[in-house]
Amino acid sequence: MKLYAKTIAQTLPNWATIVTQSADLFEIEINDEHPNFQSLLEELATEIEPGTFGVKAEDLCSRLGIEISNPNLYDLVAQAQNLISQIATHPDYKQLLSAGYQPDLNIADAQTALTYLQWELEQK
Repeated sequence: MKLYAKTIAQTLPNWATIVTQSADLFEIEINDEHPNFQSLLEELATEIEPGTFGVKAEDLCSRLGIEISNPNLYDLVAQAQNLISQIATHPDYKQLLSAGYQPDLNIADAQTALTYLQWELEQK
């Protein structure tokens, strides 16, 4: 599991390592099978909604001493556009298409939806 944080604690647990670091973003890899991480999850587990138990990201981050990155929507849309372009040209995706994969909505539909969202954001 990966987390993207703006700030981190000086020391991270042995099941969390920094993968990349830039001026304003840390990419943290979590070994989610490590027993100590599993214990932490059990400790933090709460009933999120009736009958559904889980761990709130806010609680986990607070315990780890990290502040999650919250990029602006325009940047997220640009990243999504980039990922969709990579998917569209990926050999595995092309192989699925040639094997007859025909979803109700396709890559072009996703790109169009994101383009409309970008236009809306640019107008504001």
